[in-house]
Amino acid sequence: MNFRRKHKSSKCFPVKILTLDAQLEFNLECKANGRDLFDLVCRTIGLRETWYFGLQYEDCKGFLAWLKMDRKVQDQDVPKTTPVPFVFLAKFYPENVAEELVQEITQHLFFLQVKQSILNMDIYCPPEISVLLASYALQAKYGDYDEAAMKPGLLGTEDLLPKRVLDQYQMTAEMWEERIKIWYADHKGLSRDEAEMEYLRIVQDLEMYGVNYFPIKNKRDSELWLGVTALGLNIYEQDNKSVPRINFPWSEIQNISYDDKKFAIKPVDKTAPPFIFYSDKHRVNKLILDLCIGNHDLFMRRRKPDSIEVQQMKAQAKEEKLRRQSERNKLAREKQLRETAEREKAALEQQLIHFQEEFRVANEQLRRSEESAELLAEKARVAEEESMLLTQKASDAEQELQRIRLSAMKTEEEKLLSQRQLHEAKQIASRLLENSERCAAEAEQLKGDLLQARYAETQAKKKLLEFLTTQATSLPAYEARLPIPLANQLTGLTNLTGLSSSGYLSAIAASELVNSSANYDLMTHGDMEQLSLEIEKERVEYLEKSKQLQEQLRELRTEIEVLKVGEKQTLYDQLHEEQLRSGDDKYSTLKKSKSGSTGARVAFFEEL
Repeated sequence: MNFRRKHKSSKCFPVKILTLDAQLEFNLECKANGRDLFDLVCRTIGLRETWYFGLQYEDCKGFLAWLKMDRKVQDQDVPKTTPVPFVFLAKFYPENVAEELVQEITQHLFFLQVKQSILNMDIYCPPEISVLLASYALQAKYGDYDEAAMKPGLLGTEDLLPKRVLDQYQMTAEMWEERIKIWYADHKGLSRDEAEMEYLRIVQDLEMYGVNYFPIKNKRDSELWLGVTALGLNIYEQDNKSVPRINFPWSEIQNISYDDKKFAIKPVDKTAPPFIFYSDKHRVNKLILDLCIGNHDLFMRRRKPDSIEVQQMKAQAKEEKLRRQSERNKLAREKQLRETAEREKAALEQQLIHFQEEFRVANEQLRRSEESAELLAEKARVAEEESMLLTQKASDAEQELQRIRLSAMKTEEEKLLSQRQLHEAKQIASRLLENSERCAAEAEQLKGDLLQARYAETQAKKKLLEFLTTQATSLPAYEARLPIPLANQLTGLTNLTGLSSSGYLSAIAASELVNSSANYDLMTHGDMEQLSLEIEKERVEYLEKSKQLQEQLRELRTEIEVLKVGEKQTLYDQLHEEQLRSGDDKYSTLKKSKSGSTGARVAFFEEL
């Protein structure tokens, strides 16, 4: 987003303000001081909790500096580019984000800045907590989890995990995405400001949250780190920015001053010696003093009654929170009712689709039944015609059968007659055979007689020649007749068989479709009562939720532990593992680091 505000004065210069989620551009009067520009930015974005923020810039020598409110902008060592760039950032951090941050815009700006610090690895965050924070970041940006909208490749398009975490485990982007989505789905119903507040509540328990580090030395010239925080000053060893060795709360510090490279912190305890350390860079020393004064002022301010302005802001914020809570509850009820209605609608649509499918199937069956009925009617007509034809054929066959029966009867009589004639023929043939044999015998006999006769004739001729002159002798004639055999011809009868016919008749079955409909009523409930009591219970519920989160974090840590690449573990990963084994956290280490008297801690610092 770009915001431009132009002034009609001719003596102006352009400035550009980056706020992590917006870009503002103004034409600022040359005589304007830092407070004028800062107030202009705060009014533009609607910010009232201005005491946490400042305008940061990079001076001509490359050092980061904060714009001073009581000096003209152009009199400070700001860049000479056009427009002059500034970054609107949180300069001081609250002790407890849930209790101190009032405005939603304040909370949102802190969320963006802390998220960037974690992704840039300026704040060390354990891998399992990084996954949890990524899920809250997605909830704040996209709202409730939607499986259809969350396409694969989320890590490629969204900056969700520090590069250090991605490099330390043998896990693909899809494996990380799956674990983020599991927690993301659990945040259903959280609004953007609630998700951002949960994010900040988790981050404020990280050891490096809200700490501005500066390199310092003690009297022994040991290289150490000074950490300026909302609660006090921490002293860290050179290779460990996570666990402070010494802590000086603001309540124990009376005065802070520096002379060139030497810082002197005067304790409230008059018997304790001053806490002295050294910083080599003059510009850094000014920044240390500025941050110490600002954090100390806010520390004391929190322990006093709220100003009228803060009371009004908190009252307005409480009313706004109640209103938003009521709206969210109403929206949640409406959403639940809508989801119920959508589920019922989906069920009814599914039921309608089912009924339509049944209706279509029934229509198809009816159509097929009608076609079958028509086909069966045609077959019945054909069968009827065939039946009539067969009936006619049966009648003709019956008549033919009667005729055949009559013919058979006649044939039977003829058969009997033929059998008698055959028998008679056989008898005649037998008799003829006997006669033939007898005639053959007679012929043989006659042949013999003939031969004898011829011999006798020859003898007679001889005698005739002898008796020519005597008397003529006359011979009797013999006449033989041979019988002719008879042949009889037999005929046979053939039988004629009849034929049979069959027919069939089929019935048509019909189906009946019954449609049913469902009605539903959406019941509404009254607005949720006693919203203020729920807000009072919020702290107890958060503690219970924290226990559940700790259990989930332990499960995830155990799950991914086997995929860890040992040689890619950083020093802070090892320190975090030691803290887990010893059961320490940010607050227990702070308690240990400020144990003992102020003088003892000063002496210990000098011996480091």
